[in-house]
Amino acid sequence: MVANKKSGISQASSLEEMGEFWDSHDFTEHDTNAPDVNFEIACAVPIELELFNSLEKQAQRRGIKVETLVNLWLQQKLVEQN
Repeated sequence: MVANKKSGISQASSLEEMGEFWDSHDFTEHDTNAPDVNFEIACAVPIELELFNSLEKQAQRRGIKVETLVNLWLQQKLVEQN
């Protein structure tokens, strides 16, 4: 931080002080007009690079995102298995 300058809410004059402040405080304590936020949880699964490249090409041919293609194919495979 710039010397002799304090941050707005925490009134910290160093990054360490600011970190300590936010470790024990929540922004909602200071901004009661904060909007509600909906979160979607996503999971990451490592995929071999060559396999991913093939998936990208297939998705591009179909005009969809890779994630969409992977989800569709996984859903189809699960239906087949049941």
